[in-house]
Amino acid sequence: MRLLAQDPLRFRRQGLALKQYFAGRGITVLMLDDLSALQGERDLQLHSLAHGVIALERLEVDYGAGRRRLRVVKLRGARFRAGWHDYEIRTGGIDVFPRLVATEHFAPFQVEPCSSGNGSLDAMLGGGPLRGTSTLITGAPGTGKTTLALQFAFAAAERGERAVVYQFEERRRALIARTSKLGMDLAPHLASTKMVIRQVDPVELSPGEFAAMVRDHVEGPDPARIVVIDSLNSYFLAMPGEKQLLLQMHELLAYMNQQGVTVILIN
Repeated sequence: MRLLAQDPLRFRRQGLALKQYFAGRGITVLMLDDLSALQGERDLQLHSLAHGVIALERLEVDYGAGRRRLRVVKLRGARFRAGWHDYEIRTGGIDVFPRLVATEHFAPFQVEPCSSGNGSLDAMLGGGPLRGTSTLITGAPGTGKTTLALQFAFAAAERGERAVVYQFEERRRALIARTSKLGMDLAPHLASTKMVIRQVDPVELSPGEFAAMVRDHVEGPDPARIVVIDSLNSYFLAMPGEKQLLLQMHELLAYMNQQGVTVILIN
């Protein structure tokens, strides 16, 4: 259309005429701009004519799949979620993952200790971590961080609560085999979905998609009461190009705490 108009003034007049023509007939119009033209006054003029402007962006990373995100620049007469939102193009359509705002998702819950099923450990922790709190387990490799975290998840499943483990490092099958040798038989709980072990490949995952995955488990028909993230190191190292990754993780933890979820983090 810009090439047909040949000059900015004529292009604006044609855009205004098309807007009036379609508005008079109750037609919703989507206009696409590939940004191949020089950025400047012409684009701002078109933005002023349109009721809404949505910007799409593709970010290339040093390793792994590129990240797609979108931002609502303007949308007249509507309250919209500002900021950038991750999205994915898949077979069958587009999945958009709106930016998470923790304060919008408070749910009433009873603040009580979350037992590990181990009397000595619970006594040391004053009964266990409280509902709606995050606990960081840190230590050198081989000190038993994952085993300690799974103790809480296994105890929750034994009580009939749902526990979800997001595994970034160890393979799911190896984790199940190792825990069975320690006396924690996860198979019955995995079969009943009282425990879910989700293998996560952060190279192929955006922070927004991971947050949406967590929300599905926390707000589902059988909501998760304990969430284990193993580990923070892999999550951060796999997405070095994400500038606000720490803030996004903080918002995700705040959201789960607002929902009364006990979070176990491994570092």
